[in-house]
Amino acid sequence: MKALTYHGRHDIRYGDVPDPAVTSPTDAVVQVTTAGICGSDLHIYGGNGFSPEIGYTPGHECVGVVLDTGDQVTGFKPGDRVLVPASVGCTLCRTCATGLTARCERARSSTDLCYGVSPKLPGSQAQALSVPHAEVNLVRLPEGISDEAAIVLTDNAPTAWYGCRRARIRPGETVLVIGLGPVGLMAAQSAFAMGAARVLGADLVAERRTFAATLGVEPIEGEDARTVIREMTAGRGPDAVVEAVGSDATIELALKAVRQAGRVSVIGVSNSKAFPFHMGMAQVKELEFAIGLCSTHYELPALIALTQAGRITPGVVVSHRFALSEGPTAYELFNSRADGVRKILLDPAR
Repeated sequence: MKALTYHGRHDIRYGDVPDPAVTSPTDAVVQVTTAGICGSDLHIYGGNGFSPEIGYTPGHECVGVVLDTGDQVTGFKPGDRVLVPASVGCTLCRTCATGLTARCERARSSTDLCYGVSPKLPGSQAQALSVPHAEVNLVRLPEGISDEAAIVLTDNAPTAWYGCRRARIRPGETVLVIGLGPVGLMAAQSAFAMGAARVLGADLVAERRTFAATLGVEPIEGEDARTVIREMTAGRGPDAVVEAVGSDATIELALKAVRQAGRVSVIGVSNSKAFPFHMGMAQVKELEFAIGLCSTHYELPALIALTQAGRITPGVVVSHRFALSEGPTAYELFNSRADGVRKILLDPAR
């Protein structure tokens, strides 16, 4: 079959890879009808991935149709339209049984918990995908949820909802979202759904700030973001901050901008091994700080219901569509943040 493969910094290639197959009675194979490129895929593209190996297929966002299942898969059959959650769980441990698949007790490393971050679990930017423990790791898609919305529900929307949930957003509060890519935009939607009265949004890319404003976000304009945020909140600071970038600078901004006794929730992927966390400042301000990786399965039931009810609209973050064969160009565009790019979808049929 055809797929994208990673061969080093800024080197994504389109070509032939082995067809996936059912090798365990709990496996399924899914024909990918739509795949996405996630912001965390850019870490791999930039040469700062989760594995030193190359030659594997990246991607952890896809929607498709079941092609084949193992003998022990009873909840799905060929022809079922499914969403494949980004996080990968087992069917045997206590945490996966509660939906907290990112905390799987049987996983030996983080590369066991997500598709497309190493050769262990080939990714979804391909014509087909092998899904282990399919009873847990497939979700049947209800009628009326488009591929565009479903792709965002595989990772971006659950990560955003998780971040807002851990920020404990309450009705009437002011929330700051740092980073207005797909996760940040979904964090803004999530904050409003949780009752936030105001959502402020910070991003270096003007086109992203402009688009966020169409969703009700108040963009932070000006070079000194911290001063502008203070002015927009009457000197107080936001009640909660959701950080969706993962850089040292943006995490520091979140900690400094939030009000006294405020909450900071970091969901941007960080590879920093020496973040200069100012413990004294955090203690004096009486801050709550949360950071973690989302268990997609745990967040999905609420998000599917909210999408069906029209309370959130995940598909609006999609901006570009490419053939899978144009994958290298799609990665280049996404990395450049040009042309108003927000979310890119890939069509494996082309």
